[in-house]
Amino acid sequence: MKKTLFFLFVLVFGSQTISFSQETKEPVVILISLDGFRYDYVDRFQPENLSRFIANGTSATSLIPSFPTKTFPNHYTIATGMRPEHHGIVDNSFYNPKKEQEYRINKRELVTDGSWYGGTPLWVLAEKNGIKAASYFFVGSEADVQNTRPSYYFDYDGRVNNLTRVSQVFEWLQMPDSLKPRMITMYFSDMDDLGHMYGAENDKRLSEGLNRLDRELGALFEGVKSLDQDVNIFIVSDHGMADVSADNYIALDQITEGVSGRVVNSGALVHVYLDDPEDKKEAIQRMQQFEDGFRVFDSSDPICYQDLSVYGDRIGDVILLADLGYYFMENEEYREVITRRMRIDGTSVRGTHGFSQKYPEMHGIFYANGPQIQEGLKIDSFDNIHIYPLICKILGLPVPADIDGNLETLQPILRY
Repeated sequence: MKKTLFFLFVLVFGSQTISFSQETKEPVVILISLDGFRYDYVDRFQPENLSRFIANGTSATSLIPSFPTKTFPNHYTIATGMRPEHHGIVDNSFYNPKKEQEYRINKRELVTDGSWYGGTPLWVLAEKNGIKAASYFFVGSEADVQNTRPSYYFDYDGRVNNLTRVSQVFEWLQMPDSLKPRMITMYFSDMDDLGHMYGAENDKRLSEGLNRLDRELGALFEGVKSLDQDVNIFIVSDHGMADVSADNYIALDQITEGVSGRVVNSGALVHVYLDDPEDKKEAIQRMQQFEDGFRVFDSSDPICYQDLSVYGDRIGDVILLADLGYYFMENEEYREVITRRMRIDGTSVRGTHGFSQKYPEMHGIFYANGPQIQEGLKIDSFDNIHIYPLICKILGLPVPADIDGNLETLQPILRY
């Protein structure tokens, strides 16, 4: 490990070349998520290594997230080819009436419980078809989905630096063929962290962070070039980012007062689970009186989720959806605390996501590069459900019949 890290630092800060041995040329896929990386960041900041990666591969105008534009639902959508209402992770926070439990992304005992997760993630599909998989963080990879985990994985720890993650990939790729993973996922939170803290329009902070991340990704790109392997790299993001000012925080308790049921707040999106579904019409009318910076929807309205037949009970009866630039706070007191903290920090905005995917600010990225990928190709924006069958095609994996994505959308980016 120390030797690999030394080589990585040479790649990032020097010009020496690394060579690795390789036994065969069976295709390898590395799926990299750059959380919160908005579709326009590369054009705005021109990072050297990512720009070169894009020029020599295929890029989309943007990657359209599924609803809601949140981290866990969309990572797991990319991993399964299914929309959130079909794979079950319908938000970062939601209630499951069957389990009588509230799922939240900071509850480790639930995040690692495979019974919450539907669909067949890429790593599960690979393992069940004789291909070893590895993950240095990706939503769902820590859970025993279908009683299966990747052969190699790590429990999420945001303190692990990026070069350690990259070095581990080289460790995996140098394994003997019988042990080597050919389906690898990686996750980097840098741009999401910066976007939340400083907003999506703070060019100074974002460019500084992106340049650091770009050097670390450059180490991965250069190292992979030195391998005599067919490695195809996909770089995606789960969602974009938009600014929210302190003036646009909405006190949720005033809106839901008098509504009998459970309320689960996810920032730009609120789920209401009524004690009596027969009260839905009255509850909607009551909450609609407060509409200012948000709208109230019956959960069956296709402007939100498209299908309630599978996990509709997890979605709830009523959805409150903030307009772009607004955000739900639990109550007026909490709103004042956050606003006061922002003033102390000297900032007037924070960044967030979760809004409708109709807003371009919520769109992410899709970049691909490798021996199976067309060079210098630009394609239109597309829904993130279509990445899954493309990766299956490259790895020779059977595509489950129940996914929402299709191969036809991205087939043209393949060289064969």
